[in-house]
This record gives sequence, structure tokens and C-alpha cells, in this order.
Amino acid sequence: MEIVFATSNAHKAAEIQRLLPSSINVKTLKDIGCEEDIPETADTVEGNALQKANYVMDHYQTNCFADDTALEVDALNGEPGVYSARYAGPQRSAEDNMQLLLSKLEGKENRSARFRTVIALILEGKEYTFEGIVEGKISLEKSGSEGFGYDPIFIPNDYSVSFSEMSMEEKNSISHRGRAVRKLVEFLKNYSS
Repeated sequence: MEIVFATSNAHKAAEIQRLLPSSINVKTLKDIGCEEDIPETADTVEGNALQKANYVMDHYQTNCFADDTALEVDALNGEPGVYSARYAGPQRSAEDNMQLLLSKLEGKENRSARFRTVIALILEGKEYTFEGIVEGKISLEKSGSEGFGYDPIFIPNDYSVSFSEMSMEEKNSISHRGRAVRKLVEFLKNYSS
């Protein structure tokens, strides 16, 4: 089965490709010649994921899935939420985003947070969504060199290290994206059999 993952983020594509069986051939936006900046103007992660998947379906007539992820921090009323990627501005700098979040949390006791990923799949004209959530907390400072985004400051519950201090395999086994992808993979396996 061939399916397009609506991303140009090489890290995300690598993470997901490792979780998929070899019978599912995943292509990226680059593989299909999509250079456009796909709009993400919805006010929910579900809405953004569906918007991206529908864009690829409408413009390239191919089965597709897209994801969107939010970091939701309790002490900040769910910020950065749907604006996680561009929290500190349109330049989408992970470094700036982390610095802004850490500064907003200064002096706050409650550092509990969660990562939430929604994958929207459009397969043969039908829409499906899959959600993965991982609970944790925001650390006081950055640690680790693996991963991307907010990984250096997110410590999942029952762990003493950040996502950035884990191997990709370890992170995938517990991460929000890993959980959503496993639901997607299970669905695709059943769908094709």
C-alpha cells in the first residue's frame, strides 16, 4: 500500500517510518513534489491534521495521512496548544519556543503537561482520526541532544529523563506520536486484510 505522509519534517518521517510495516510504503510531500506551505489555520490539532490531509488529497489525489501535535501545559491554561510550533513567533524556532515556555513557567509549582498528537487519515475518500497522548511535566532546564521541538524540556511520567535523553526507540515506545501511529498502523493492517 502506498500512502503519503503530509510532512516535510525529516525527523517525523524517520520516526514514523520505523514504526510501519514494510508492506506500507510511505512517501513524504517532497516525494510527490509538494513544495507548498500547507495551511494550518484550524484552532484544534484535529482540525489542522484534517486540513493538511485534505489539502494533499485535493491537490494530489492520493491516500494521505497528516498529523498535528500540541504541547499543553496546565499552569498556562493549555498553552502553547495548537500554536506549539510557532509559540515564540512565525520563525518556528524550537529554541525560542522552549525559552518562552520556560520563562512563562518561572516560579510556578505545577509543571504538569501533556503532548497530544492527532493523525488524520484520508483513505479512499473516507476520513479517520487517531489520537495519542503522553502525560508528563516540563523540566526546569533543557537536557539531552536527541529528538526535536520541546523534547529537551519534557519529562514523561514515570521517567527521570527528558525525551531528548532517550533513544528514538525508547521515545517511540511511549510517545504521543508513537501511540497515535500504532493506532493508525493497526487500522491500516486490518483495512488491507
